Amino acid sequence: MSRCPITYGECEGGKYSLKGLKKLSPRLNSLKDFPYSAEEQVREAIARAAKMSIQGVQPKLSVRLDLKNEIFEIVDTGGRYIFKPQTKNYREVPENEDVTMRLAELIGIDVPLHGLVFSKDNTMTYFIRRFDRVGRNKKIAVEDFAQLSGKDRETKYDSSMEQIISLIDQFCTFPVIEKLKLFNLTLFNYLVGNEDMHLKNFSVIRRDLKVELSPAYDLLNSTIILNSQEELALPLRGKKNKLKKDDFFVYFAKERLGLTQKSIGQTVSRIVKAFPRWTDLIQICFLSDTMKAEYIDLLNKRFNKLDLTSWGLKGSRDSKSKP
Repeated sequence: MSRCPITYGECEGGKYSLKGLKKLSPRLNSLKDFPYSAEEQVREAIARAAKMSIQGVQPKLSVRLDLKNEIFEIVDTGGRYIFKPQTKNYREVPENEDVTMRLAELIGIDVPLHGLVFSKDNTMTYFIRRFDRVGRNKKIAVEDFAQLSGKDRETKYDSSMEQIISLIDQFCTFPVIEKLKLFNLTLFNYLVGNEDMHLKNFSVIRRDLKVELSPAYDLLNSTIILNSQEELALPLRGKKNKLKKDDFFVYFAKERLGLTQKSIGQTVSRIVKAFPRWTDLIQICFLSDTMKAEYIDLLNKRFNKLDLTSWGLKGSRDSKSKP
């Protein structure tokens, strides 16, 4: 029995489960293949780039769901979804980003609705629902950290994790809460090999009368795609690689973020508990067997390097001993 690329659950018949379709819309009962091949999607993304507000290095398309005809269609404006197709330059990026976003969700990182859809050439395209739109396409104020710090696409790596903290202090309504989110996200990115978390991949969003970190996006294991030797996109303690346990837990978490031992331990405990589910999820995802093995191997190496099991146990003991 096949698996649904939206839920990873088993399909009763066809390419998508009913549960997966209902995540897109309660009125959707079936979904046609996206009517473009991977190559055609890349061409469309290049041709439409100047008209869209979602430009970036990776080819992207603005897309809306036509419920009447049960099909996704490309639009220049008003799209509620972003599509990312397969490319010739990098291996299995849609499948990689999709499973990485699911791993993030398992440890409490806020992520938008996302998944994979089949294209007409039977390749898989990644989709994510835009979190800067609500209702009848009403815009929500979102700014990435490059904008906040006066940087652009050419200078998005010219910063540091310490500068990210300063921007949170400067712009977020409740910095203490956002700093805990940042620690969780940074630790996650290190573990899954996401060494492309530059300034444009951090954003703040204004909602419910407060400014906070936006839902996470563009999370993927870039290390196994690029064979990179770096561990973080922005330096921490002046380093992008050869990071050690103390860099994360003492310098970053305690000294720079001001987190308590209890908060750190609870964050790590959540990861430790989720780890077996992470490997199970990777085993059933849509990556090739080779990429699955590379992903799990990197996870195990990073997990062991930080000795997370002992930290998780310590955090559990600390939380139980305090009221």
